[in-house]
Amino acid sequence: MTPDNPLRVLTLPGWQGSGPDHWQSRWERLHGDERVAQHDWWWPRRGDWMARLDEVVGRAASPVAFVAHSLGCHLVAAWASHSSLTARIRGALLAAPPDLERETCAPNLHSWRPVVRQRLPFESIAVLSADDPFGDIAVTRALARGWGSRIVEIGERGHVNAESGLADWPEGRRLLAELAR
Repeated sequence: MTPDNPLRVLTLPGWQGSGPDHWQSRWERLHGDERVAQHDWWWPRRGDWMARLDEVVGRAASPVAFVAHSLGCHLVAAWASHSSLTARIRGALLAAPPDLERETCAPNLHSWRPVVRQRLPFESIAVLSADDPFGDIAVTRALARGWGSRIVEIGERGHVNAESGLADWPEGRRLLAELAR
């Protein structure tokens, strides 16, 4: 990253988007990160979300870092397995990837199966919570290992969202800075 070629940070919310108190929304306001808006937050279709991300990355004039939450983590993995634009990505911060193959997974998310487990072609850090209601820690660890992510466990922080009490989540921002180096 240079002053004339700054890093572009794209936030990738999960299913139903990220509300105004979510750390992703706070980062957008505080740091100027850009949300990749999807056409349908309630009935997300993997192919549609991947096409939208490819469109946004394709227009980027500078290196890109992804900041993904929940289903957004699966978007990164699926997109990276098909896109020709992966060389533009500096790294990905992947917070709280859910277990999309669990029995209680919402039917709205079934188009995301089978889950992409191949190694990402760029550096990534997966942030996992011990008590995430959407993914057993053993399952999410295995998912992150498959992606080749460095795993950072942050204790019992639920789904690493607005209800987790993270506020502006400075620890997450430090992890993002590590990827940007």
